[in-house]
Amino acid sequence: MPRVLYDLCGVDENLRFSPYCWRVKFALAHKGLDYEARPWHFTDKSAIAFSEQGKVPVLVDGDRTVTDSYEIFRYLDRAYPDKPLLGNGEAESRARFFKFYAERSLAPGMMKTIIMDLYNAIDPRDREYFRETREKAFGRALEEVHAPSRGLSQLDQALEPLRGRLGEADFVDGEAPAAADYLLFGSFMWARCVSTADLVSNADPVHAWVERMLDLHGGLGRNAMRIVDIEGAYDN
Repeated sequence: MPRVLYDLCGVDENLRFSPYCWRVKFALAHKGLDYEARPWHFTDKSAIAFSEQGKVPVLVDGDRTVTDSYEIFRYLDRAYPDKPLLGNGEAESRARFFKFYAERSLAPGMMKTIIMDLYNAIDPRDREYFRETREKAFGRALEEVHAPSRGLSQLDQALEPLRGRLGEADFVDGEAPAAADYLLFGSFMWARCVSTADLVSNADPVHAWVERMLDLHGGLGRNAMRIVDIEGAYDN
């Protein structure tokens, strides 16, 4: 059986924007593993009911089903130990820190900046679900969450530790990328795919890192469909 990754899609089936799925796609590319990225919608819970939960990424590898991007990283290192992602001991602890740093420090500023672009990039059949679940989580309307100036300011402050690290090395993991880079970069791919917002200036060391990450694995990130590639996307 071929490997299958259930991968969130938007207004076009080729618009794949989940930061968590992007983490896994970079991890699979890092390992040199082939897979089918199967499009999935927020409201298509039945398609992944076999995973006993309702979110992607879901990786099916033969008779194994693995959910949660970080757990997929751990599974890939166990099943395919060549080209490790996480490492062991202190190395894995460091990678786990970057998982939380991406989700709790970087994502909030990005969300304030791009949330309405994100909403418009979602397939129309999923928008009611997205609005209802996110407004419940935020406790306010999406339009009230949308605050690009505040979001960019918040993100700018949150990026300071990353700038410090990138002043020492080309990648967070050192001379070559691994789990920490992919865990962070998933969030940048999320924003890149659904929005034209400039999150960092060209002079920022984070921008240079983003450019390096986009070119990895045959341009996996750079060649991904973006909302600007979809004719009429802004007419929704």
